[in-house]
Amino acid sequence: MSIFDFMTSQELTAYWEELTKDEAPYPCEELFPAQKKRGLTLKWLKGARGLPIVLKSSAFDAAAIPRGRIGFSTMQTEMPYFKESMYIDEEMRQELNMVLETGNQAYIDAILNRIFDDEVNLLRAARASRERMRMMALTTGVVAIVSNGQAYTYDYGIPAEHKVNVETAWADHINSDPIEDIRSMIELIEDETGEKCTRAMTTRAVWRDIRANEKIAKEIYAVNPIVGTITDSMLTTYISDTLGITIMVNEKRYKDEQEQTQKFMPDDTFVLFPAGALGNTWFGTTPAESDLMTGTAANVSITDVGVAVVTATKVDPVNVETIVSMICMPSFEQAENVGIISVVPEEP
Repeated sequence: MSIFDFMTSQELTAYWEELTKDEAPYPCEELFPAQKKRGLTLKWLKGARGLPIVLKSSAFDAAAIPRGRIGFSTMQTEMPYFKESMYIDEEMRQELNMVLETGNQAYIDAILNRIFDDEVNLLRAARASRERMRMMALTTGVVAIVSNGQAYTYDYGIPAEHKVNVETAWADHINSDPIEDIRSMIELIEDETGEKCTRAMTTRAVWRDIRANEKIAKEIYAVNPIVGTITDSMLTTYISDTLGITIMVNEKRYKDEQEQTQKFMPDDTFVLFPAGALGNTWFGTTPAESDLMTGTAANVSITDVGVAVVTATKVDPVNVETIVSMICMPSFEQAENVGIISVVPEEP
């Protein structure tokens, strides 16, 4: 047995899938479920959504009046390609080789787990890249990626009137009115599209500003006159009863290409959206999947619907290279039914 017998893409993907089986998903994994297609091009039909037009009346024995079909616009873009690799360093390789000679399976498993823990960072990075794109789409209406000499920008066409700044910052706990700001957006989207927003997402800082708002506090105290500090549970119930929405606080983070920690959910942003899926996370077919799976040049497996994991033997220096790649882009069929509120006034 050698290192090459253990370091296969199938072993790595099995380890990853077992490792993440009980982990909580990213918020947008539910909002943009994964789908697979062939090739690089992402194309979908975006309908002219809105209120239904009533059926025209007609006299008996008269021919039916033709109605034109609802307009559709074709949205098309080339999906970005992501790829990165990792080697087992020489020190780790020598340590594994020495342990293999002992035949002690417990030691072998311990070293392999350390190696796998390092290598699944590539799969975690792929997962974070997908979530970053979905969150960009949801919170700005635009996916913009600049990395390694490649640049992608795609505007999903959220209507301008669905992206607003408040007149009074929500951090002004005395004069601001978050409930009315939210209600106005909910009613605007419902009036224009017939869709009712029932969910929202924001950061912890914005949630705290809502909880500290004096108008909201007075209304909660009016219902619970003996209450002390307003709890998250009380605020959740009040907002649900008043506006009919559930708010998710998203504080998840990632490191960008410069290894700077960033939030998936931008600060000072409050997003409203209806029930159900908002779009899909589309995977294309990577070169590794289309060209290497049937050959003997490398070992290839697929995980997370469309992420290719390749392990290949290197002869100089003797090593195993792991390559993780994906072609991926979210679609956003419900873009017109999303409202984005910036909780600070627009700069003059």
